[in-house]
Amino acid sequence: EWIKWKDEASKTTKFDFGMPLQGICRITSGGITDSDTPVSGYSFIEGDSKDAILELLKSHPHLKRAGSSVDLLEILSMPGM
Repeated sequence: EWIKWKDEASKTTKFDFGMPLQGICRITSGGITDSDTPVSGYSFIEGDSKDAILELLKSHPHLKRAGSSVDLLEILSMPGM
């Protein structure tokens, strides 16, 4: 199901499937604790517009799992780099 969705997404977007992730530690100025991040993976998607990507993500297979979500994050350019 994931591969079928990725193949469809690749028809209309520039798509890097990414990898699964597992939180290990949270580092703060106060020290190091166990991570409690809900993030479990990432993908890179480049499309014509934010709306086009949002429409694509509505059918993401991850959303079929109870209590799951997908966050859309934008990569921002850094001044001077």
